[in-house]
Amino acid sequence: MIYVSSSCVKFPKISDSVKFLAENGFQNIELSGGTTLYPDIENNLLELKEKHELNLLCHNYFPPPEKDFVLNLASLNDEISEMSRDHVIKALRLSKSLGADKYAFHAGFLLDIPLSEIGLKVKRRSLFDRSKAIERFAENFNYVMKEAEVSGVKAYVENNVLSLQNFEEYNKVNPFLFTDSSTMTELERLNGFTPLIDLAHLKVSCNSLGLDFKDQASQLCDQTDYIHLSDNDGLTDSNGTLNSNSEIFRFLKGSKLKDRDFTLEVYSSFDDLKSSYNLINDLMR
Repeated sequence: MIYVSSSCVKFPKISDSVKFLAENGFQNIELSGGTTLYPDIENNLLELKEKHELNLLCHNYFPPPEKDFVLNLASLNDEISEMSRDHVIKALRLSKSLGADKYAFHAGFLLDIPLSEIGLKVKRRSLFDRSKAIERFAENFNYVMKEAEVSGVKAYVENNVLSLQNFEEYNKVNPFLFTDSSTMTELERLNGFTPLIDLAHLKVSCNSLGLDFKDQASQLCDQTDYIHLSDNDGLTDSNGTLNSNSEIFRFLKGSKLKDRDFTLEVYSSFDDLKSSYNLINDLMR
């Protein structure tokens, strides 16, 4: 099944994003960050789901929290750690209410990134001890997995993106958890761990770390049935359109696509989203 991210269109209210996508023929929609919280958000989504016969998924930073922050289940700041854990619990409960069968959140970071720097250059700061951050992530992961089991929603952990700019800013020390196959091994011992692989994130991370994209993608995608798609220049996660000449498309063309769910995160334009959808849809036939 092919989903499209609600972040592909820019409306302040998630109901307007979903309505626009549904009216333009997209029935499988992944609800993501970038919208504002309002009282009737859940009822609005349930009404739209019924009216347009939609399949809805929540992703990472959705539903929007009352107070904006950067989700970090590896944070050694107790307040941020608790806020992150509570957010994931809310997302799992909303997922159940919406009839979603899966929900993914990002692997953690070795620092608390300011909102103003998320997705951009992260200025150098002191890092958490990696082993302690992994331990904190494990504690929070185990906690939220209990809710996932109760909710009947499968939880996934998404790979982070490590840009060359951030890798160099930190003197070639990786400040993030789970960016590639070697750092996934730090988390895969966790009971119930399943990755969501964002191939665009992986493309950038491989370029930064000097790794072979096809090899990494093969290793990681063998571990999952849930993949995020967009494209970029290998330097920044720009959420560009897919095309038939891209490294990511060539990998997909040689891969098993059956029984997998894909989410398109193409933000460059609505026409780019539609062309990317058609490209992947044709490939899956």
